[in-house]
Amino acid sequence: MTTGEATTTERPLWGWPLALLLIAVAVAPLVIQWLGNVDDQRLVDLDVYRTGGQAILEGRPVYDFVTPAPQLLPFTYPPIAALLATPLAAMSWPAAQWAWTALVFATLAVSVGYGFRALLGHAVPYRAVLGRALGRRAARDRDAPGRAGGPGLPMAFALLMVACTYLMPVRDQVRFGQVDILLVALCLADCVARRPVWPRGMLIGLATAVKLTPGVFLIYLLITGFGPGARQEQRRTFFMAAFTAALLTLLPFLVIPADAAEFWFHALLDPERLGANAATTNQSMRGMLIRLYLPEWLTGLLWLALVAVVAWYGFRHARRALLDGHPVTGVALVGLMAVLLSPVAWIHHLAWVVVVLGALAGDGRDPVRVRVAAGVWLYYVVPIPWWGVTIKAAEIPVLSPVLGKIVQNGFGLGALALVWLLGVWLPRRREVFRTLP
Repeated sequence: MTTGEATTTERPLWGWPLALLLIAVAVAPLVIQWLGNVDDQRLVDLDVYRTGGQAILEGRPVYDFVTPAPQLLPFTYPPIAALLATPLAAMSWPAAQWAWTALVFATLAVSVGYGFRALLGHAVPYRAVLGRALGRRAARDRDAPGRAGGPGLPMAFALLMVACTYLMPVRDQVRFGQVDILLVALCLADCVARRPVWPRGMLIGLATAVKLTPGVFLIYLLITGFGPGARQEQRRTFFMAAFTAALLTLLPFLVIPADAAEFWFHALLDPERLGANAATTNQSMRGMLIRLYLPEWLTGLLWLALVAVVAWYGFRHARRALLDGHPVTGVALVGLMAVLLSPVAWIHHLAWVVVVLGALAGDGRDPVRVRVAAGVWLYYVVPIPWWGVTIKAAEIPVLSPVLGKIVQNGFGLGALALVWLLGVWLPRRREVFRTLP
């Protein structure tokens, strides 16, 4: 007899251990490849973090310290990051590599869990991951999660973890030992956790203090916490995030004042410390403009104009997404702002694509959204910018300088397209899906 009451499906106890085993087997080739790389090419950015922590422990100037040859990379992060990196410096190099790689996958799991919460909240979500509809359409299609449960949950999570691991920006987290997926997890959890055990806003403040670019979330909190339709919770979150970021920024002036002054008044003002700004790996709008090799003053002027237009467009749609009840979409749009508006944004900064995929897929009931998400996933799996480099190197008249340049900027141009996709196409698609019979 049907009572109309929700039923629960007991999950077998072996579901999660099997899912973890599947993840471990699937990501093992990637981990073995990069942790088995030649020593001077292995997790070079993790080596930068350890170098900063080592400078603190040895009492040497943080911003004069570089990693060993042949990389010779300087520490480019705020001084609080060097203080937080001291435990890494206290570890042996092999132990630090394994500990950091484990942290990368742990924070990827957090990002997948929150980013795909709506999809994982349905009984058999793995079918949506494979591009199939999950049954009849429900009354609403929101980013907010549905009822958690179902025997397919562990397998769905495992498939999503593996799929996201092989995105090029996430692969580079493992390759270089990068911190970006940690920042994604901090900001995403702070924005979408239902009942956080921490003061909401603290994690965004921490992320901003460590790497500055998550500061775009302060703008997001500001515009969603004040003005017409503003939410009081967002206002409180803004104050906590700003307080945490300010506290962690000022703390180094008490502990390592010389290094703090060196960063804020000298190192921060030198973008070349971050590497060659014209390199293919810089997929920010400024990076794409620099590769046009226009006069420097014109490049700067065009960049400022683009920053103003894209920021207005992106933050406007992020605010609307949150107020319409789609916080994951809002976070995805703001994450893309962190990439596009920054003077330098390497490919691994695009780890925000994990959240973009979750926003596009939604709860998996709309097959069109799932197919679009699958297409975006494939786009960021293949090394498109490097195809552009190959086309340019072929020196085919017209084709190489034009098509090669476009393809070389593929991930940055793709990020711009994603802003439109999330801000314009996705709300329209939600409305269309609601009206389907």
